Amino acid sequence: MSNKCHYFEQLIGKTIVIDLSSLYVIVGTLIGQDQHYLSLKDVDVHDLRDTSTTRELYVHEIGLHGVAANRSRTLVSRTEVVSLSALEDIIC
Repeated sequence: MSNKCHYFEQLIGKTIVIDLSSLYVIVGTLIGQDQHYLSLKDVDVHDLRDTSTTRELYVHEIGLHGVAANRSRTLVSRTEVVSLSALEDIIC
C-alpha cells in the first residue's frame, strides 16, 4: 500500500478540510469514497463568495469553534478537490 493510500485510510472517521478548485471550502467527517466521490457527514459547505473571510481564516475559525454543519451528508466530486487535510493537521 502506498503512503498516499495509508494516509487516506487514516482520515476515515476524522474531520477533514477540502479545498476545491471553485470558491468553496468543505469541512466534515470523511466516511467513505469511491472512484468519483468523497462521502462526508456533518458537513459545512462554505461558499467564500458569501463572506470577506479568506480560506485560511475560515479554517482557523473552525479549528477554534468547531464545524457548523449545514448538511447532514454530502458527496464531493474528486475532480474538484485541490487539497484535503485532517483538521488536526492544519497549522494555525
